[in-house]
Amino acid sequence: MFNTVTIVGVGLISGSFSLALKDLGLARKVIGVSRTEASRQKALELGLIDEALPLEEAVRQSDLIYVAIPVDVTIPVMKQIMDLVTEKQIVADAGSTKSALCNALRDHPMRGRFVATHPMWGTEYSGPEAAVHDAFTGRACVICEKSKSDPEIVEKIENVYRQLGMRITYMDADNHDMHAAYVSHIAHITSFALANTVLEKEKEEDAIFELAGGGFESTVRLAKSNPAMWVPIFMQNREHVLDVLSEHISQLRKFKACLEKENTEYLQELIEHANQIRRIIK
Repeated sequence: MFNTVTIVGVGLISGSFSLALKDLGLARKVIGVSRTEASRQKALELGLIDEALPLEEAVRQSDLIYVAIPVDVTIPVMKQIMDLVTEKQIVADAGSTKSALCNALRDHPMRGRFVATHPMWGTEYSGPEAAVHDAFTGRACVICEKSKSDPEIVEKIENVYRQLGMRITYMDADNHDMHAAYVSHIAHITSFALANTVLEKEKEEDAIFELAGGGFESTVRLAKSNPAMWVPIFMQNREHVLDVLSEHISQLRKFKACLEKENTEYLQELIEHANQIRRIIK
């Protein structure tokens, strides 16, 4: 158990993490740090945090500092935190990109007190209101650059995530970013693009509402996601995202060519090949 945990950011991931710690009795007190008064007050109101404090004051009181904020502001905030922590404290983040952050902290004298993590869970919603109980059960959590963190604090973070019901996997930072581009980031770009396509071509909102079936809803659900979170992710991971986007466009062109040339046989082959994903995702 931690006496005091600080969550930096009081939104979907950090808020759900705090609820999990409270539900499991893993933290006696949770302090929240947020840029906005509205978020601080809502987090207090919802019971996500017990107290709201400025960053420096919160860090000095905490055993564990858990950072879950947009990736473009994570690096400067994390540097500030790492300059404050002692050998008795633990810092972990939950960011969707890892290379830029790990490179930024590579030579910091307190690097060993930091564990780079990415719990692979999220929804299209954001803010304190989006936090939910039992969010992480059955999900994967990636720990990056394990060997660069002090072994005892890696073990503590692993134990926390396991008690939250997560399975742990290990990657280097660049491999993480490559795989995240393929299994997460491209899904969001596709959803944004599909939503824009429908909004551009279908001018009748009632028709979209009435005719959109479950398939469309599930595909376009991610288009509701917060741009303040996703623009920085795409930009930080742009090389991998561009690579997967090129492949995705190539696949779309194959489907387009089949329709243009009325190539039913190849169209069926493309769909049958895609069906193989059910061997992996049930």
